[in-house]
Amino acid sequence: MEIHNSTEDIVFAKVAEVFAAIEKEGLPAKFCTCSQCQLDTACYVLNRVEPQYIISHRGVARAEGEANKRQQKEADIAGLIYEGLRRINHNQRPNFDHDRSTGQDKVVTEKTPIFNIPTIVGRLFNGANFAPLSDIQVALRWNSCLMLMKNGNWQNPYTIIEKVQGTYTFWPIPIPAEKVDTQKIFEFSIHVEAPDFEPLNHHFQIPVTSELGSTDSYSIDRTFKLPDLYMFPPGDEED
Repeated sequence: MEIHNSTEDIVFAKVAEVFAAIEKEGLPAKFCTCSQCQLDTACYVLNRVEPQYIISHRGVARAEGEANKRQQKEADIAGLIYEGLRRINHNQRPNFDHDRSTGQDKVVTEKTPIFNIPTIVGRLFNGANFAPLSDIQVALRWNSCLMLMKNGNWQNPYTIIEKVQGTYTFWPIPIPAEKVDTQKIFEFSIHVEAPDFEPLNHHFQIPVTSELGSTDSYSIDRTFKLPDLYMFPPGDEED
Protein backbone atom coordinates (compact mmCIF):
# COMPACT_ATOMS: atom_id res chain seq x y z
CA MET A 1 0.00 0.00 0.00
CA GLU A 2 1.34 3.44 -0.95
CA ILE A 3 0.24 6.60 0.86
CA HIS A 4 0.55 9.86 -1.04
CA ASN A 5 0.22 13.46 0.12
CA SER A 6 -1.67 15.15 -2.70
CA THR A 7 -0.89 18.59 -1.25
CA GLU A 8 2.72 18.07 -2.31
CA ASP A 9 1.63 17.87 -5.95
CA ILE A 10 -0.17 21.20 -5.70
CA VAL A 11 2.73 22.89 -3.90
CA PHE A 12 5.44 21.68 -6.28
CA ALA A 13 3.34 22.61 -9.32
CA LYS A 14 2.57 26.10 -7.99
CA VAL A 15 6.19 26.72 -6.96
CA ALA A 16 7.38 25.75 -10.44
CA GLU A 17 4.71 28.01 -11.96
CA VAL A 18 5.69 31.01 -9.81
CA PHE A 19 9.41 30.58 -10.42
CA ALA A 20 8.83 30.25 -14.17
CA ALA A 21 6.77 33.46 -14.11
CA ILE A 22 9.55 35.31 -12.25
CA GLU A 23 12.11 34.26 -14.84
CA LYS A 24 9.75 35.17 -17.70
CA GLU A 25 9.16 38.62 -16.21
CA GLY A 26 12.90 39.18 -15.92
CA LEU A 27 13.01 39.39 -12.14
CA PRO A 28 15.81 36.91 -11.25
CA ALA A 29 17.86 39.91 -10.07
CA LYS A 30 15.19 40.52 -7.41
CA PHE A 31 14.45 36.89 -6.55
CA CYS A 32 16.91 34.00 -6.82
CA THR A 33 15.32 31.21 -8.90
CA CYS A 34 17.99 28.53 -8.51
CA SER A 35 16.99 24.93 -7.78
CA GLN A 36 17.98 25.24 -4.11
CA CYS A 37 15.80 28.30 -3.47
CA GLN A 38 12.97 26.52 -5.26
CA LEU A 39 13.28 23.52 -2.94
CA ASP A 40 13.56 25.76 0.12
CA THR A 41 10.42 27.62 -0.92
CA ALA A 42 8.52 24.36 -1.37
CA CYS A 43 9.63 23.20 2.10
CA TYR A 44 8.56 26.54 3.60
CA VAL A 45 5.07 26.15 2.13
CA LEU A 46 4.68 22.44 2.96
CA ASN A 47 5.48 23.14 6.61
CA ARG A 48 2.57 25.60 6.73
CA VAL A 49 -0.24 23.84 4.86
CA GLU A 50 -2.40 20.91 5.87
CA PRO A 51 -1.48 17.62 4.17
CA GLN A 52 -4.10 15.56 2.35
CA TYR A 53 -3.27 11.87 2.21
CA ILE A 54 -4.77 9.49 -0.33
CA ILE A 55 -4.28 5.75 -0.87
CA SER A 56 -6.47 4.97 -3.88
CA HIS A 57 -7.98 6.29 -7.12
CA ARG A 58 -11.10 7.21 -5.14
CA GLY A 59 -9.04 9.56 -3.04
CA VAL A 60 -7.66 11.21 -6.15
CA ALA A 61 -11.14 11.60 -7.63
CA ARG A 62 -12.51 13.04 -4.39
CA ALA A 63 -9.66 15.55 -4.15
CA GLU A 64 -10.13 16.63 -7.76
CA GLY A 65 -13.90 16.90 -7.31
CA GLU A 66 -13.71 19.44 -4.49
CA ALA A 67 -13.12 22.30 -6.93
CA ASN A 68 -13.94 25.22 -4.62
CA LYS A 69 -11.79 23.98 -1.77
CA ARG A 70 -8.96 23.26 -4.20
CA GLN A 71 -9.09 26.79 -5.66
CA GLN A 72 -8.95 28.33 -2.19
CA LYS A 73 -6.10 26.00 -1.26
CA GLU A 74 -4.13 26.97 -4.37
CA ALA A 75 -4.68 30.67 -3.59
CA ASP A 76 -3.43 30.18 -0.03
CA ILE A 77 -0.44 28.24 -1.32
CA ALA A 78 0.41 30.96 -3.84
CA GLY A 79 0.44 33.54 -1.04
CA LEU A 80 2.72 31.34 1.06
CA ILE A 81 5.06 30.85 -1.90
CA TYR A 82 5.68 34.59 -2.25
CA GLU A 83 6.00 34.94 1.51
CA GLY A 84 8.53 32.10 1.63
CA LEU A 85 10.38 33.35 -1.43
CA ARG A 86 10.96 36.76 0.16
CA ARG A 87 12.21 35.23 3.41
CA ILE A 88 14.47 32.70 1.69
CA ASN A 89 16.02 35.32 -0.57
CA HIS A 90 16.91 37.37 2.52
CA ASN A 91 18.54 34.34 4.14
CA GLN A 92 20.02 32.22 1.34
CA ARG A 93 22.00 29.10 2.12
CA PRO A 94 25.67 30.17 2.23
CA ASN A 95 26.96 26.70 1.29
CA PHE A 96 25.13 26.54 -2.04
CA ASP A 97 26.06 28.10 -5.39
CA HIS A 98 22.95 30.11 -6.28
CA ASP A 99 24.11 30.77 -9.82
CA ARG A 100 24.40 27.18 -10.95
CA SER A 101 24.61 23.61 -9.65
CA THR A 102 27.50 22.88 -7.32
CA GLY A 103 28.36 19.88 -9.45
CA GLN A 104 28.06 17.51 -6.52
CA ASP A 105 24.45 16.78 -7.42
CA LYS A 106 25.57 15.32 -10.73
CA VAL A 107 28.49 13.19 -9.61
CA VAL A 108 26.54 10.04 -10.44
CA THR A 109 23.50 10.19 -12.69
CA GLU A 110 23.56 7.00 -14.73
CA LYS A 111 22.22 3.59 -13.69
CA THR A 112 25.62 2.09 -12.95
CA PRO A 113 26.89 0.00 -10.01
CA ILE A 114 27.21 2.31 -7.02
CA PHE A 115 28.17 2.19 -3.37
CA ASN A 116 25.46 4.32 -1.75
CA ILE A 117 27.06 5.54 1.46
CA PRO A 118 24.37 6.01 4.14
CA THR A 119 23.79 9.27 5.93
CA ILE A 120 26.06 9.56 8.97
CA VAL A 121 24.69 10.99 12.21
CA GLY A 122 26.48 11.65 15.50
CA ARG A 123 26.54 13.89 18.56
CA LEU A 124 29.37 15.86 20.14
CA PHE A 125 29.60 16.71 23.84
CA ASN A 126 31.84 18.53 26.29
CA GLY A 127 33.57 15.74 28.21
CA ALA A 128 33.99 17.94 31.30
CA ASN A 129 30.30 18.68 31.90
CA PHE A 130 28.51 16.47 29.29
CA ALA A 131 26.84 19.51 27.69
CA PRO A 132 26.23 19.36 23.92
CA LEU A 133 28.74 21.47 21.99
CA SER A 134 27.84 24.17 19.48
CA ASP A 135 29.56 26.65 17.16
CA ILE A 136 32.09 23.95 16.33
CA GLN A 137 32.98 22.50 12.92
CA VAL A 138 33.00 18.72 12.48
CA ALA A 139 34.81 17.29 9.45
CA LEU A 140 34.25 13.92 7.78
CA ARG A 141 37.40 12.53 6.12
CA TRP A 142 38.00 9.68 3.72
CA ASN A 143 41.52 8.80 2.57
CA SER A 144 42.80 11.75 4.63
CA CYS A 145 40.67 14.22 2.58
CA LEU A 146 37.35 15.94 3.18
CA MET A 147 34.59 13.70 1.85
CA LEU A 148 32.39 15.29 -0.82
CA MET A 149 28.72 15.49 0.05
CA LYS A 150 25.66 14.29 -1.86
CA ASN A 151 24.61 17.84 -2.76
CA GLY A 152 24.76 21.44 -1.60
CA ASN A 153 22.27 20.82 1.21
CA TRP A 154 24.87 18.81 3.12
CA GLN A 155 27.96 20.51 4.57
CA ASN A 156 31.44 19.21 5.19
CA PRO A 157 32.75 20.51 7.53
CA TYR A 158 29.43 20.65 9.37
CA THR A 159 28.91 23.54 11.76
CA ILE A 160 26.96 22.48 14.85
CA ILE A 161 24.43 25.10 15.97
CA GLU A 162 22.96 25.36 19.46
CA LYS A 163 19.41 24.24 18.67
CA VAL A 164 20.47 20.80 17.33
CA GLN A 165 21.89 19.73 20.72
CA GLY A 166 25.33 18.68 19.52
CA THR A 167 24.10 16.72 16.49
CA TYR A 168 26.00 16.65 13.20
CA THR A 169 25.07 14.93 9.94
CA PHE A 170 26.74 13.98 6.66
CA TRP A 171 25.56 12.35 3.43
CA PRO A 172 28.60 11.36 1.33
CA ILE A 173 28.48 11.14 -2.46
CA PRO A 174 27.96 7.69 -4.01
CA ILE A 175 31.14 5.87 -4.97
CA PRO A 176 31.38 3.92 -8.27
CA ALA A 177 31.58 0.12 -8.06
CA GLU A 178 32.62 -2.51 -10.59
CA LYS A 179 29.45 -4.57 -10.21
CA VAL A 180 26.33 -4.87 -8.04
CA ASP A 181 26.05 -6.95 -4.86
CA THR A 182 29.68 -6.38 -3.95
CA GLN A 183 30.41 -5.57 -0.33
CA LYS A 184 33.16 -3.15 0.60
CA ILE A 185 34.20 -1.67 3.93
CA PHE A 186 34.74 2.09 3.84
CA GLU A 187 36.96 3.66 6.49
CA PHE A 188 36.10 7.20 7.55
CA SER A 189 37.15 9.51 10.35
CA ILE A 190 35.58 12.37 12.26
CA HIS A 191 37.98 15.23 12.90
CA VAL A 192 37.26 18.17 15.21
CA GLU A 193 39.46 21.04 16.35
CA ALA A 194 38.09 23.70 18.68
CA PRO A 195 39.49 26.33 21.06
CA ASP A 196 39.90 25.14 24.66
CA PHE A 197 39.70 21.47 23.66
CA GLU A 198 42.09 18.75 22.62
CA PRO A 199 41.73 17.78 18.92
CA LEU A 200 39.39 14.84 18.34
CA ASN A 201 39.87 12.06 15.78
CA HIS A 202 37.40 9.20 15.65
CA HIS A 203 37.89 6.42 13.08
CA PHE A 204 35.07 4.11 12.02
CA GLN A 205 34.05 1.68 9.29
CA ILE A 206 30.85 1.33 7.26
CA PRO A 207 30.16 -1.88 5.27
CA VAL A 208 28.28 -1.07 2.06
CA THR A 209 26.88 -3.36 -0.66
CA SER A 210 26.88 -1.97 -4.20
CA GLU A 211 23.56 -1.30 -5.95
CA LEU A 212 22.38 -0.26 -9.38
CA GLY A 213 21.98 3.50 -9.41
CA SER A 214 22.21 6.28 -6.85
CA THR A 215 19.83 6.64 -3.92
CA ASP A 216 18.41 10.16 -4.16
CA SER A 217 15.94 10.31 -1.27
CA TYR A 218 16.80 10.41 2.41
CA SER A 219 15.64 7.46 4.51
CA ILE A 220 16.09 6.83 8.21
CA ASP A 221 16.65 3.18 7.30
CA ARG A 222 19.82 4.23 5.49
CA THR A 223 21.41 6.00 8.43
CA PHE A 224 24.66 5.05 10.16
CA LYS A 225 24.63 6.28 13.76
CA LEU A 226 27.95 6.98 15.45
CA PRO A 227 28.49 6.67 19.21
CA ASP A 228 28.40 9.91 21.18
CA LEU A 229 31.78 11.65 21.04
CA TYR A 230 33.35 13.81 23.76
CA MET A 231 35.92 16.60 23.65
CA PHE A 232 38.11 17.39 26.65
CA PRO A 233 40.11 20.43 27.76
CA PRO A 234 43.91 20.09 27.42
CA GLY A 235 45.33 17.73 30.02
CA ASP A 236 41.99 16.05 30.86
CA GLU A 237 41.63 12.35 30.19
CA GLU A 238 38.51 10.49 29.20
CA ASP A 239 37.28 8.08 31.88
